Amino acid sequence: MPLRIDPTNPLDFSQPGKPFAPARQAIGRDLIQDLNALRGIEYPNDAGMAARIASYELAFRMQQSVPDIVDFSTESPSTKASYGLDQAHSKEFGMQLLVARRFVEQGVRFVQIQHGGGGGAGAWDAHRGLRANHAKNALAVDQPIAGLLEELEQRGMLDETLVVFATEFGRTPGSQGSDGRDHHIFGFSVWMAGGDLKRGVVHGATDEIGFHTVEDRHYVTDIHATILHQLGLDSRALEIPGRKRLDIDHGSPITQIIA
Repeated sequence: MPLRIDPTNPLDFSQPGKPFAPARQAIGRDLIQDLNALRGIEYPNDAGMAARIASYELAFRMQQSVPDIVDFSTESPSTKASYGLDQAHSKEFGMQLLVARRFVEQGVRFVQIQHGGGGGAGAWDAHRGLRANHAKNALAVDQPIAGLLEELEQRGMLDETLVVFATEFGRTPGSQGSDGRDHHIFGFSVWMAGGDLKRGVVHGATDEIGFHTVEDRHYVTDIHATILHQLGLDSRALEIPGRKRLDIDHGSPITQIIA
C-alpha cells in the first residue's frame, strides 16, 4: 500500500470527498455488516466474499490509524536529528525510515522503502553524472539508515527485525560514456542487519576490479531464500495455485551469515 509522509493526506481515499458525519457513517457501516452476515448464512463457504470483507476492514483500520503513525509530534528533537530530519538533504528519506520504525512498533510485518535518487532520466541511476549522483545520494541515505539501526537496537527490536538494503543490480567497474556506469549483474553487494544474522560478517568477494564474483558466489534467489528462512518460511513450499515455480529458480539459505 503506497503511503505519503503527510498526516493530513497519507493514503489515497483516506477521507470522504465531502464532510460526512460519524453517525451517518456508522449507519452505512452497520447496514453493510448486516447484509454481509445474511450473505454469510446463505453462502458460508464463499472464500471470495470473506476475503473482500477482510480487505475492506483492513482499509478502514488503516484510515483510522495511519494518520497517527505519520504524525511526528511525539518524537523528540534528538530522535528526529538521528534520522537526519534536521538536514535538507536527508529529511525526506529520514521521514520514511522513522515511519518504518513506528510501523514496526505497531506490529506491521513488512515495510518497503525505495530511494530512486532523483535527477531526471538517465541521471537518477548513474548512467551519467556518476560522481555528483553518488555524492548526493550517499548524503541522503547514510544518516537515516544509521538512525534506524541505532533505534532498533536501543529499543530491543533489532534481533526480531530483519533490515535488508539491496539494489536491482550492480554497476560496471568501467565507465559508460564520459561520466556514467551501466547495469551490471555479475558482482554487487547486498547487506542485511538484525533478524538473528551474524554481525560484522563480510561474505563473498569480487575480483580486483569488481567485475566478477570470485568467492562464495550466490545468485539472487539465495538472498530470497535466506530472508524467507529468517522469517520461518521455506521458499520451496511457497506456491501460487496453478503456477508451480521451477526448481532451477530456487535458492538456498546462506548459512554462513546466519547466527
